[in-house]
Amino acid sequence: MPPTITAFENSPDRGRGQARDMRVRWALEEVGQPYDVRLVSFEAMKAPAHLALHPFGQIPTYEDGDLALFESGAIVLHIAERHDGLLPKDANARSRAIAWMFAALSTVEPPIVELAMAMLFERDKSWYAERLPMLQDRVRVRLGELSRHLGSADWLDGTFSAGDLMMVTVLRRLNTSGLLDEYPAVAAYVGRGEARPAFRRAFDAQLAVFNAASRP
Repeated sequence: MPPTITAFENSPDRGRGQARDMRVRWALEEVGQPYDVRLVSFEAMKAPAHLALHPFGQIPTYEDGDLALFESGAIVLHIAERHDGLLPKDANARSRAIAWMFAALSTVEPPIVELAMAMLFERDKSWYAERLPMLQDRVRVRLGELSRHLGSADWLDGTFSAGDLMMVTVLRRLNTSGLLDEYPAVAAYVGRGEARPAFRRAFDAQLAVFNAASRP
């Protein structure tokens, strides 16, 4: 039996591939592992059956036999450790790839999510106009650091790895912000990730769910 992941029945990202199941889909596509998807509603996410899989009532989850996992980073790492293609064979390079996974989630993603949440939910607040440039500058700091590290390299540490997969999915949250355009090396890096055939398969699969949910 293939593993089963959960995804939004009706994703709030409107099919843009930014929901966190995208990371898991992409990882499974990269390693050539077939998988099933169980779609869950927002109501079902808070029901006991789903909370038994994800104590915070979110997606994605991953089930394979008697193993159940939550948190996209943990799931991608599990996939990468059990299949060839997402972690280098060299022990040191492997550890560096895992470090980049943590960097994507712990260092780069928080200011990006904070900016996104402010733009979604705080536009009508009196402090929004003053706070927005500060949030944008926090993101620019990380983009500048990442740009300097990348230089002219295609990937973060030699060949494509799970570290790049996680980083690209984090950075894609900025696609409509205009901030990536200020850092051509980072924008090109994201473009290379999005051009990978496994990414396209994962993106199309997630988009198909949204399109189906949108039909009258």
